[in-house]
Amino acid sequence: MRNGAVSRAETYLDWNATAPLRPQASAAITAALAWCGNPSSVHRRGRAARRLVERGRIAVAALVGAPPDSIVFVSGGTEANHLALLGAGRQRVLVSAVEHDSVLRAVPEAERIPVDRDGIVRLDALADLLAGDSRPTLVSVMLANNETGIVQPTAEIARLAHAGGALFHCDVVQAAGKMRLDMTEVGADLLTLSAHKLGGPPGVGALVVKGGLDLTPMLRGGGQERGHRAGTENVPGIAGFAAAAETAAAEIDAYERVRSLRDAFEAAIVALAPEAVVVGAAAPRLPNTSAIAMPGTSAETQIIALDLDGVMVSAGAACSSGKVGPSHVLAAMGLPPDIASSTIRVSLGWSSTAAEVDACIQSWAALYRRRRGFAEEARAA
Repeated sequence: MRNGAVSRAETYLDWNATAPLRPQASAAITAALAWCGNPSSVHRRGRAARRLVERGRIAVAALVGAPPDSIVFVSGGTEANHLALLGAGRQRVLVSAVEHDSVLRAVPEAERIPVDRDGIVRLDALADLLAGDSRPTLVSVMLANNETGIVQPTAEIARLAHAGGALFHCDVVQAAGKMRLDMTEVGADLLTLSAHKLGGPPGVGALVVKGGLDLTPMLRGGGQERGHRAGTENVPGIAGFAAAAETAAAEIDAYERVRSLRDAFEAAIVALAPEAVVVGAAAPRLPNTSAIAMPGTSAETQIIALDLDGVMVSAGAACSSGKVGPSHVLAAMGLPPDIASSTIRVSLGWSSTAAEVDACIQSWAALYRRRRGFAEEARAA
C-alpha cells in the first residue's frame, strides 16, 4: 500500500475490451524478441525470422479454417477493417447499423443496414438494398457484436451478398477464440482478426483474404505481405498472435463453462432486480458477454461504483478514448434512451471464476439497493 490506499482484490470482467496475455503468447514473444532478423533479408537470420512469420500465418489461418496464404498481417482489427473496406475498391459499401466504429468511420458515407429489436440484421432490408443498385458493392457485417455479444446469421448474409454480386466482409474480432470458426461457414470473402482479443499482444491483427481477390494497399513501400501491406512485419507480435491462436483453438471448450457463469450472473441480477434488462437475451450470443441495464442509474455511475469495489466492466466499446457515451448499437436496436444509457457490458474469459462473478453481483446489488433507497426517500419526501 502507498499513501494510505486500501488494497483490494481486482476482478477483471472486461475481456471484450482486451484479454490478458496468454502465457504461451508471452513466451513466444520473449523468444522472438531475443532473435534479430528482418523477414525480408535473405541471410540465415532473415530466413529464421521469415519462418516465424510463416508459422504464424499457419496458426492464425487454422483458427478460422482458412489457407495460410490468405493471411495478411496488419497492426490490428482497425487496420484490417480499413484495408478490407477501402482496399476492395467497391463503389458502394453497405454496413450494418451495429458495426464497430472502425468500420463505420472507415467509410462514413456507407449505407446502413438496419437491425431488429434483437440486434439481428434485417435480411429483407439487405435484400432490398442489394436489389436497388447495380454498382459493385461490398457488404460488411460483424459476426458477433462487441457490446452485446449478439451473433449474426452470416451464412445467410453472405448468400444474399453473393447473389447480388457483392463481396462480403466479416469482422470476427470478438468471436475468434470464443466460438468455433470456419471461413467457409461464415461465408466471408474478407475476414478481420485481432490478436489482443484472444490472448495475444496488442498491435497485431490479420485480414484474411479469399483467394483471387486483389486489394489496393493503404501502406505502400516494400512488397511485404504479398504487396497488400508494406512495412517490416512485427515478428514478435506475430509469434505471440500465433501462440494465442493455437491455444485458443485448443481450449475453445472452456467457453461452455464461461457460458454457465454468464447465465448464472444474469439470473442472479434479474432475480434481484426484475426491472433489469438483459439486452439481446432472445438472440444468439457469445457465451461470455452480458449487456445489462440498471434502469435509472447511468452506465457511468455503475462503472465507477463497481470500479471502487475493484470490479472492472465497461459500457459499449472500449475504443472511444475512455469515454462513456450513448451507444449507437443500442440506439439501432431501438432501446429507449433510459435503458440504453443505463446498460453496462460484463464480459468474461477463459480464466474467469465463479468468485469473480459473485463479486460483480455483490457490487451491482449494493449499488442497486443504494439507488433504490434514494429513490424511495425522494418519493417519501
